[in-house]
Amino acid sequence: MGRDDVLAWVESPLQLLGAAEWAAAHGATVPVAGRLTPQISETADELVARGARFAELEPYLGIPWNMLSRHGHWLVGDGFSGQFRLAAAVLRPHRITFLDDGAHAIAYADTLLGRREYARPAVAEHGLTTAVAPFTAEIIRRRAAARRAGMFTAFELGADRLDALADRGFGIRRHDFSWTRATAPATPDLGRRIVLGSALPVDGRMLLVDYVRWVRDAAAEGAVYLPHRRETQEQLDAVATVSGMAIRETRLPVELVLAGATEPLDIRTLASSTTTTLPLVLTGTGSRLRTDTVRSSARTGSAGTVSTQRAGVA
Repeated sequence: MGRDDVLAWVESPLQLLGAAEWAAAHGATVPVAGRLTPQISETADELVARGARFAELEPYLGIPWNMLSRHGHWLVGDGFSGQFRLAAAVLRPHRITFLDDGAHAIAYADTLLGRREYARPAVAEHGLTTAVAPFTAEIIRRRAAARRAGMFTAFELGADRLDALADRGFGIRRHDFSWTRATAPATPDLGRRIVLGSALPVDGRMLLVDYVRWVRDAAAEGAVYLPHRRETQEQLDAVATVSGMAIRETRLPVELVLAGATEPLDIRTLASSTTTTLPLVLTGTGSRLRTDTVRSSARTGSAGTVSTQRAGVA
């Protein structure tokens, strides 16, 4: 195993995009172990076409033991993953850099600091996943103490977290999707008003009827709808009933789809990682991102309501 040989281990399109940004920022060519899904494959093809500094891209199911054992520096897409915890406890990588897994970046930073348990937010864990967590946490702490652990993130972690992480030896580097913007072709003609799809109904956090009500409000004057990668056909069929809504399935992360925008866009979304990523991707376009926060959920059985926060993109 090469102690400093880098490998990106990713499970989602956003994690893969983070690996491309890391490779560009460090001037390195990175092999990738990517979970075997259509979305990962399609995103990988697009990133390679844009010049991503990837070496071999190997699809896998489960834990890519062989590739992990041959590389000492892991770029890890999902630090909460039970498979990562097990692999790290067994193979003990020489160096670990955590990429963004959506909005979990802040929760994971708190996990690294011991401010919360080593468990995925809002998920009940048990069995081996829970049992191995303390061993993985200790390995990460030791790597940090030796200045061999850190995060490569687009998220603002806050001064308090940054200071605490630095005190423990973690190296934190922020990125702003500069490679994504620099390599983006012109954005396809989507019009000026865009509604971003959400997986909240799929996850049981919002009733479908309330979701469709939100889409109808967001598209009141006509808009293009970009589906979330985990939306079901049932949800898409329900969205298709909204008057004035044109559904465009790109099958790529929205950050890649919109990175080439040159004109102002008016975007509506429910709270998600796009609240952080899109303002960075759309810097300089004069776009407006309006984020709606769900005040109720399917668990409560109450009516769905949302509040809107508006953010301009300089």
